[in-house]
Amino acid sequence: QVQLVESGGGSVQAGGSLRLSCVMSTYRPGRRCVGWFRQPPGKEREGVAAITSGGGGTYYADSVKGRLTISQDNANNMVHLQMISLNPEDTAMYYCAAGPWLAGCSSASWYKKNSYNYWGQGTQVTVSS
Repeated sequence: QVQLVESGGGSVQAGGSLRLSCVMSTYRPGRRCVGWFRQPPGKEREGVAAITSGGGGTYYADSVKGRLTISQDNANNMVHLQMISLNPEDTAMYYCAAGPWLAGCSSASWYKKNSYNYWGQGTQVTVSS
């Protein structure tokens, strides 16, 4: 079982920055793929970034490359998403998700919702023009 709690969302103006955080609680520490997804109003949930906990490569959606950076704090079981140069199209509920134990991220599957077993409740990001 994995529990995920997101924080750091809020309202900013275009061009602003936010840093989202995800705290991961589990009795089974170890390698997992941890991803950030977002769901704009009325649209499908989409993957924006992912990282393998404990060390590994990072993955980004083309639409966010250069503006979003995913990182991890292994000592505190946290994964962060630094967002810069935000624009109104980034407005969405942002979710943290964790995949199966001992399975890291892969380029073929990190962006697929069904690659993840556990989801947080989400944190809202609103960007005004």
